[in-house]
Amino acid sequence: MSLTDSSPAQIARAASAASKSLAILPLEARNDALTAIHQSLAQAKPSILAANAKDLELASKAAADGQLSQSVLKRLDLGRPGKWEDMLQGVLDVRSLEDPRKWELGEMHFPEAQYASVGKITLRTLLDDGLMLERITCPIGTLLIIFEARPEVIANVAALAIKSGNAAILKGGKESTSSFFTISNAISSALIHAKVPNAAIQLVTARDVIASLLEEDKHIDLVIPRGSNDLVRYIKANTRIPVLGHADGLCSIYIHHDADTEASVRILLDSKLGYPAACNSVETLLVHQAALTTHFPAIASALLQQGCSLRCDSISKSALADSLPLDKVALLQDATEEDYDTEFLSPILAIKTVVALSTTAPSSSSSEDLALDLAIAHINAHSSHHTDAILTASEPIAKRFQASVDSACVFWNTSTRMADGMRFGFGTEVGISTNKIHARGP
Repeated sequence: MSLTDSSPAQIARAASAASKSLAILPLEARNDALTAIHQSLAQAKPSILAANAKDLELASKAAADGQLSQSVLKRLDLGRPGKWEDMLQGVLDVRSLEDPRKWELGEMHFPEAQYASVGKITLRTLLDDGLMLERITCPIGTLLIIFEARPEVIANVAALAIKSGNAAILKGGKESTSSFFTISNAISSALIHAKVPNAAIQLVTARDVIASLLEEDKHIDLVIPRGSNDLVRYIKANTRIPVLGHADGLCSIYIHHDADTEASVRILLDSKLGYPAACNSVETLLVHQAALTTHFPAIASALLQQGCSLRCDSISKSALADSLPLDKVALLQDATEEDYDTEFLSPILAIKTVVALSTTAPSSSSSEDLALDLAIAHINAHSSHHTDAILTASEPIAKRFQASVDSACVFWNTSTRMADGMRFGFGTEVGISTNKIHARGP
């Protein structure tokens, strides 16, 4: 890994050339590099956390002056419980993943040393005598990762890039400069004796180079932005290079009238308050009208007890006024239409009632269909296509919801926080894509 202040053109050319060598590096050499990275990061923990504390001090002042959002400040903190451990474990998890370039089809296996430059055979067709067609996976090439805060991204990207045989250019935000430099130095020292090309992983230190890097479509194959909506939209609007990522995390949960109340409370607490600044935190709660008196009071009470602000529509607010103590009712706020299109990234949850305009019982087929259709329509109209979930005991209802909601992740009786590469068993992730071509999800 190298810290570089070279020109964008030089950086891109060097990374592109290094990607060719990394693509044919044997699995053992790539795994050895990941082992060395893990050990170096673990040894450098005191200096990395000290550098992160400096960044946090400056960022806290910026947040107090209104120059930095609280959500960015939270993402910057490597000392948050579990974050450091997750970063290190992610490197080991990536190391243990199957070689993505492994040449195989069914029971046929070929020595890696002979076919190290190719990947997994996904199709083999005999077109004619002596004419075989094969479709084989291969590394993408050179990745450009542009991110704000999130110092752990350096370790995540370095591990994933090395394992998959891709070169990576990283450009971080100024709010975590000390953390970036210290983590990068630890990784660089780990790779001194590794066989990974030095230019395969580069951290760009020069300022004002993003626009120029985005013009290097000849050498850079994919851009992955991680940061604010403004950053992601700027990148999408200013490059010819394919972009993989998402701009918003407008996640919703719909509670059907037959959901398990105790499980619903646990799921909502994790989805909203597990890490409010995360893009997979729930922002809107849709409640079936019949659940307003059976499920919603317990959920609302638990959320309010832990400091979550509830912005309710008139129906849900009225229901809570009849069931909660006055001190908690006083905390309720009125929702606006804008709230259902807002990514709060804080302990705020917008509440909307799903009113089934039917004279039949709540459990009747027509009433259930109408309520479900209304919930799905709201989500598809307001969602950012990131992650949405339904809480219900009915498998047909859940399956219809999952088939109809147009999002990267659609869960049944599961927290939206499940939308995470580590929780999926991928080891770590570089982001969550809401694209449909090619990758979608963590």
